[in-house]
Amino acid sequence: MTGTTVDLIWLAPALPLLGFVLNGTLALARPTAKTLVSIIGAGVLLAAFGVAIAVFSAFTGLHAEAPVVFRYWSWIPVGTLQVDFALQVDQLSLVMLLVVTGVGSLIHLFSIGYMKDDPGYARYFAYLNLFVFFMLVLVLGASFPVMFVGWEGVGLCSYLLIGFWFSEEANANAGRKAFIMNRIGDFGFMVAMFMIFWSTGSLDFDTVFAHAPTALTAGGTAITAITLFLFLGCTGKSAQIPLYTWLPDAMAGPTPVSALIHAATMVTAGVYLVARCNLLFALAPVSSAVVAGVGALTALFAATIALKQWDIKKVLAYSTISQLGYMFLAVGTGAMTAGMFHLVTHAFFKALLFLGSGSVIFALHRAYHHTHSHEDAQDMRNMGGLARYMPWTAALMWIATLAIAGIPPFSGFLSKDEILTAAFARGSVEPIWLVFWGLSLVAALLTAFYMTRLMIYTFHGPNRTGEQEQTHLHEAPWILTGPLVVLGVLSAAGGLLNVPELYHGGEWLHHWLEPVTHPGAALRPEPPLVSGTEWMLVGVAVAVAVIGIVGAWQLLKPERLVPARTASAERGFARILRNKWYVDEIYDALIVRPLVWLSREVLWKQIDQRVIDGAAVNGAARGTRALGWANRWLQTGQVGTYVAVFVVGVLLVLWRAMS
Repeated sequence: MTGTTVDLIWLAPALPLLGFVLNGTLALARPTAKTLVSIIGAGVLLAAFGVAIAVFSAFTGLHAEAPVVFRYWSWIPVGTLQVDFALQVDQLSLVMLLVVTGVGSLIHLFSIGYMKDDPGYARYFAYLNLFVFFMLVLVLGASFPVMFVGWEGVGLCSYLLIGFWFSEEANANAGRKAFIMNRIGDFGFMVAMFMIFWSTGSLDFDTVFAHAPTALTAGGTAITAITLFLFLGCTGKSAQIPLYTWLPDAMAGPTPVSALIHAATMVTAGVYLVARCNLLFALAPVSSAVVAGVGALTALFAATIALKQWDIKKVLAYSTISQLGYMFLAVGTGAMTAGMFHLVTHAFFKALLFLGSGSVIFALHRAYHHTHSHEDAQDMRNMGGLARYMPWTAALMWIATLAIAGIPPFSGFLSKDEILTAAFARGSVEPIWLVFWGLSLVAALLTAFYMTRLMIYTFHGPNRTGEQEQTHLHEAPWILTGPLVVLGVLSAAGGLLNVPELYHGGEWLHHWLEPVTHPGAALRPEPPLVSGTEWMLVGVAVAVAVIGIVGAWQLLKPERLVPARTASAERGFARILRNKWYVDEIYDALIVRPLVWLSREVLWKQIDQRVIDGAAVNGAARGTRALGWANRWLQTGQVGTYVAVFVVGVLLVLWRAMS
């Protein structure tokens, strides 16, 4: 299908790559050329979004049921392994393309105002452009290896951006933590690729999915292992139990980076991978149950931690982990459309929440000047009453809060309700899914509570910034607030993408994704529910959200809150939640310290220093030195000595010959 606008798909990743090259050059040659950096950095993303819209429109006109694959060059031609660098345009990749470039463009625009005073401005935009490039390679790749290039690339960029302010050790450590934990998950992805090639003889999506039903036994050991290894990769990239602990620490990076990682790029990669491989997971019911179970448990576990965090960005970080759990519950259940629907709506309201928190932090930094630390500007105990000074930000963040809480008609209500309904429906066939539904329902209650807590402590009640600081509090410039307005509209109305038949909607997203999701759905159709049961589930979900919001209003008293510096430490169970169930400490005691001890005391001191250096390297040196010392006595330079040795040698030879 050449000769159409779809052919321009290569421009989508090429534009941010060009932005990276140009801004990277400026970072080295003219780091103070901020106007030019801004035009390039945000301009390439807006242009890529324009390309995405054009390709989407052209692809819609083609009425294509099969993917359109563009093969640019032969990349890995090794025997039977033939991998081309190829991009794939289909309904699923186009949804991701629009989300990444659309929400990414808004985050780039916000960054212009947020980072304008940073000395690393050009370097920041170079990294940000590179991040989007790799994410687009990930979602557009037509094979597992091409996807893996993007998969590894976003891991690299997360390291660069999380540790952007690397002069502070905590920031550098956060970047390293994200990089290492993602490598653990990526090992699973690599093993899965080896097994897929061994089983199907290919790594191209179209060939793998065509051969999988005959090459792999449904429910067999091979397909179960493949999908579990793929999911291990997802737990690292999308921050699920047990590899989730890097994401809260990722808040060390600039706030727009947090928005880009959490809303539009990296953490959505795992959900996209499962949706892309829906046929493989449909062939592996055990793996699907693991995906759904881990998702439901993560949704609840992360929500409990968010209840007692004071850093506004860390509350949102644990919220992201929890919402990703909902997405994995959906795709594990087989409701791929519901998972992707929540991915899209989450991109809207989570980007709004992060950028809104960025506006708050931006305002507090101006108010505090040099009198407080960076952490003070993010602690909700130092806020309060900000709605009087930042009404636009407060109103827009309330829209996002109602959306994530699941209050109708906001976008998160419809997408989260579809997930809960799908889990309940699957429970009518497999009872374990009722447990997952129950865990997710409790997580929904906690979500409504902790998000209302965030809003109350940040925007309502008495102001705790200090009288002198209050005079400097006001709304952020429009380059920051403008993207929030757009995201506010999307957070409010994004649910229209997939209004279900229960509300006499057309389920547009469901029908749009059907060519991609049909192979898995045909093997594992969703159990039907009568409309009465569906309305009951809707009522329960809304009631839970309302109880969470009202409960927070009734139980929380912002007037009792004191600034962070004078606040007393939490006690009892609240302390456990404040310290994140001590999971980092447990990992440190059981994994990190033993590995450090093994590396230092055994591998370095014993094997490296004593065996390799002592016996091999130094031993060889000592042997050579001893041999040289012995030879020194034979090489005296005196002719008489040489004649004597010669005579002795001749006599020995003659004696040996005569004996």
